[in-house]
Amino acid sequence: MTAGADRGARYAHWSISLRAGVAVVILGVSILPVGEWLDQRFQRALSYQGVGLGLGTALVALLGAVLFIVFRHDDRASLLSRPLDALVSAFERQPWRACALLGGIAALLYVYVAWTVFDATPLLIDEIVQVWQARVFAGGDLWLPLGAHPEFQSIMHLVEQDGRLYGQFPPGGPAMLALGELIRAPWLVNPVSGGISAALFAAVLHWSGIRPRVVLGAALLFAFAPFVVFQSASHMNHVTALMWLLVAAAALVRATRDGVDRPLAGFVCGLGLGVAATIRPLDAAAFAVPAAVWLAARAINKRCWRAFLLSGAGVAIPMAAMLWVNAHTTGHPLTFGYTVLWGESHGLGFHESPWGERHDWARGVALTAAYLNRLNEFLFEIPIPSLIPALAAFALTRRLAPVERYLLVSSGLILGAYFAYWHDGFYLGPRFLVPLSPALALLVARLPGVIAERWQAQRVARAVMAAYAAAAILGVSLMLPYRVRSYQSGFQSMRWDYDRLAATAGARNGVVLVRESWGAQVIARLWALGVSRSFAEILYRKVDTCGLDYAAAALARGAARGAEAENRLRPLLEDSARVVASPFSPDATERVLPGSVYPPDCIQRIEEDRAGYAHFAPVLLARDTTIRWLRDLHAHDTLVVTLGDRPVWLLRRTPDTVSVELELRRVNTDSLRAAWYGSSDSRSLTRDAARLFR
Repeated sequence: MTAGADRGARYAHWSISLRAGVAVVILGVSILPVGEWLDQRFQRALSYQGVGLGLGTALVALLGAVLFIVFRHDDRASLLSRPLDALVSAFERQPWRACALLGGIAALLYVYVAWTVFDATPLLIDEIVQVWQARVFAGGDLWLPLGAHPEFQSIMHLVEQDGRLYGQFPPGGPAMLALGELIRAPWLVNPVSGGISAALFAAVLHWSGIRPRVVLGAALLFAFAPFVVFQSASHMNHVTALMWLLVAAAALVRATRDGVDRPLAGFVCGLGLGVAATIRPLDAAAFAVPAAVWLAARAINKRCWRAFLLSGAGVAIPMAAMLWVNAHTTGHPLTFGYTVLWGESHGLGFHESPWGERHDWARGVALTAAYLNRLNEFLFEIPIPSLIPALAAFALTRRLAPVERYLLVSSGLILGAYFAYWHDGFYLGPRFLVPLSPALALLVARLPGVIAERWQAQRVARAVMAAYAAAAILGVSLMLPYRVRSYQSGFQSMRWDYDRLAATAGARNGVVLVRESWGAQVIARLWALGVSRSFAEILYRKVDTCGLDYAAAALARGAARGAEAENRLRPLLEDSARVVASPFSPDATERVLPGSVYPPDCIQRIEEDRAGYAHFAPVLLARDTTIRWLRDLHAHDTLVVTLGDRPVWLLRRTPDTVSVELELRRVNTDSLRAAWYGSSDSRSLTRDAARLFR
């Protein structure tokens, strides 16, 4: 053996050993209760605790053994392999038609899921605000003028700054949704983007020279992984960001295929990364750093400078557009809306979060463990951890292809970035980890071939395929139906068609007061005082709701606003260690100080909560402009409601424990007047209430 070959063998052995160690650590963190050990709030998914994990593994092993025995002979195995071989041959003959067909089928599936599971409706506050911002963009504006009393229409992620009202998110995501808003169908943007992502991923692997069987398997796994399907049926910006990241990856593979300098491919690579940065800057940075290193090394070694330089130009164009939008909204090119809204503590790092919690390395590890555990469950919706085959392939592969190294390094940077980020990003699964799905799908598809090559044992590879089939059968028959039902039944009060509800009730040209929970009303009162979003959140989480409500009402009658109001409210935090979740209201976020005595007004607010409340955020997307939708703030409503001018209606949730219904009923203005002028907003505090924030 030559010295070079010996060094190569040692390097390969060292690489495999290192990857095996990393795989073992990641698998352990994703299965063991590491998050619970470090932070009790991050509990493992029930299906991956003890008995659930053991039972799922046993079922897959049992069914897999049955399938292996049934199809162990070559003649029977060929019954299954022939259709797959035909698909692979068709892909080899016409790869571009196959990629387009896969993308089209995936997009149709995502459209179907968006319509049947999510009612083609934005459900999470992040989705609602981005659709709202998309409408603003589609109307030709960057922001809307701020009204005189914004508390009646404020919601959590809308920024109110110097007379401007705009969403907190980077502009790229809403701009993508604005394309759908032009045809009044923003819900189609993500399904189409997801379909394009499926086609692009197949193209990336094909251009990378990976075996067609692996390409087809990885493309199918990615396109139809339940995690990807549900995310692609939502309004979340992870989907459009991933599409542009895959545009960049496809162009990067083209630009680095051989020694030819391909400036256009370099430019498209940069353009994809730049557009992704306008949607999710952190994700784009994780993919841009290794791409820049790859292109720079190639430029130095093979004199392909034009592709490298033009990739920078491609990044600069959409980034310049984003900086221009920032300058005209937040007031500074490098300042994003979420920084204006939540402060510098919103960013990466180990510090106190905007909600008052300390984010340190232990919490970062706990969050990362929670993300990986959820990915085990949500990626493929199978009874065994989804990361097992991916990590096995990662550890056993003798040599990773360049595109695999690129995707894996980018995925590692994603994990590292969100390790240092304080927020727990959970919606339809660990949404921050959506960019990891292409790399994981590729590894899972590679495992049978890796095993067959490493041990020259087709029977072992067939056993792996039998386990795959067993896991898929059990997942589709047992786990996936449960997930679909849970998503269909969730967020029911956010799905209502408010325009149709108003039209049915005859509320056109009227004022509709939306009765939210007492806690939501208190937060809006704090915002009206100029209390920052972050400090309002801290107060709400750590102060008795009744005392906070009375304190806000008292300050509203005076002149204290902004920092002065915050200073006057700060003493309320002295009892924060004693405050507990309210056992009286159906809104579990409200707080109570044990031993306090509630005055009649606070008792009435709790009774209103029990009678049913609605959510204000969805009404911002109602299209009937003749209706004035406002948050109900009781006596505070006198600032915006003129009696006798327009009919007044009240929207609230009906007190029905079986199904979620919203009712819209006409309000007698005399009863409104009596309620307003007999409320706590127009009289001094009672002695019992004063105890709560003394």
